Amino acid sequence: MVASIRNITISNKDEILALHVAKAQEGFIETTQECLEEAGENANFVPVGLYVDDIPVGFAMYGAFQDEKEGQRVWLDRFLIDSHYQGKGYGRLFLEQLIQHLIAKYQCKKIYLSVYDNNKHAIHLYQQYGFFFTGELDTKGEKVMVKDI
Repeated sequence: MVASIRNITISNKDEILALHVAKAQEGFIETTQECLEEAGENANFVPVGLYVDDIPVGFAMYGAFQDEKEGQRVWLDRFLIDSHYQGKGYGRLFLEQLIQHLIAKYQCKKIYLSVYDNNKHAIHLYQQYGFFFTGELDTKGEKVMVKDI
């Protein structure tokens, strides 16, 4: 098994757009279509496909954004595993890969993300990887978590 993080291009865009979370998770994250539109409007966002061998199993979007206090904040802004591939360990596999990818790309000391407080499964996963709540809320009312590197 080869797990990889791939840029989204014309050749793989449709298969990324076909990824969806489980019905019960739909309120926790935007669709891949909405994410790609947002990335098209803000060049700081980097959308990527998450692949096992040559099969797209997930999607993530990250970026570095200016912050008045810290200079720059690196965000893992979106992260999803398609409903057909959940429960197979891919969330853990790709969260670890994404953390390492962000550290290498940005030489960051912290990684931020946000989550709705009723998304208990995601919170548990993030906490297992060292993320903790900051007490902040993002612009959509999600609770901000951070991981110190």
